[in-house]
Amino acid sequence: MPPSFCRHNRFVQNCPICSPATLKPPPAARRQPGAAPTRSARSGTRSARSSAVRVRHLHQAVDDGYRSELVTGIKATSDAERLATELAFATARLAELAAAPPALYADIVSLEDVEEALWLAFLTAYVCPLPDVEDPFANVREAHVPWASGELPRLDVARGPRGAVDPATGERTILAYRAWVRRAGSQRAAIAGEPAWTPGRRFDRIFERLALPGLGRDARYELLVSLGRLDLVDLCPSSLQFGDGETTIAAKRVFGIGDKILLERRARILADAVDVPIEALDLALFNWGARGGARATYGSSAVVVDAEREAIADVLGA
Repeated sequence: MPPSFCRHNRFVQNCPICSPATLKPPPAARRQPGAAPTRSARSGTRSARSSAVRVRHLHQAVDDGYRSELVTGIKATSDAERLATELAFATARLAELAAAPPALYADIVSLEDVEEALWLAFLTAYVCPLPDVEDPFANVREAHVPWASGELPRLDVARGPRGAVDPATGERTILAYRAWVRRAGSQRAAIAGEPAWTPGRRFDRIFERLALPGLGRDARYELLVSLGRLDLVDLCPSSLQFGDGETTIAAKRVFGIGDKILLERRARILADAVDVPIEALDLALFNWGARGGARATYGSSAVVVDAEREAIADVLGA
């Protein structure tokens, strides 16, 4: 019988694909119906399950043809309008902190004990005030213990939308914060850093040094922004310090890119274009991404001025 050639132009018996031996399953892989799976098969199943990708479903408005070079990730006019509203609110909230801080923030700036004021500001960012309640700062007050006492704050309080407090890991976070402060001598010395630093460099360096266990990007950034706006420490951000957290996730959606360097660049371009402080994007992006969830207001009673919101919307082409 003449030799048989396969479709790969090889002798059938020599082809690694078409050889009859290749087409048959190996004996170890054969299993009768109803038989128990082998150990290797069971472990493979467990491995597949443990490494499964978790898909996060995000709310996305219907694409209506909206496009803007400033926010290339937004494809719907309603999303652009929401961003304009959140930018206007975040900007108004920053002005309120500087001129007429609300409730607990007013208590912070009126304290004669600087260490206690800084500690209370830390707890406010760490716990985060609750939205849509009569007393947004009740959870922060409940957690508070005097700084001089050296005691741990209550860690089982209700956490606000951007809070980092966690009963399971909170003790480690607070102890790490106190240890960091102890090395510097005081909270004031730790957060002020070097006298020669500019406000922008101070913000960046202290943000890095505050990367403590359990204290994520959003809480750290909010703490330093509030300290600067309350005039407790001379610092001012020059970037958004993207990393972990919901603000970064929202930024990736708004700007349509995941690279941190490009995110920072596009955030700066947007802030300049709509004429808002760069730190206004921090809260605005978080609240924009919280669609269907709780917005963070930090007890602010700031009112969005229609003219300011509309001016931002015009720049966005919404």
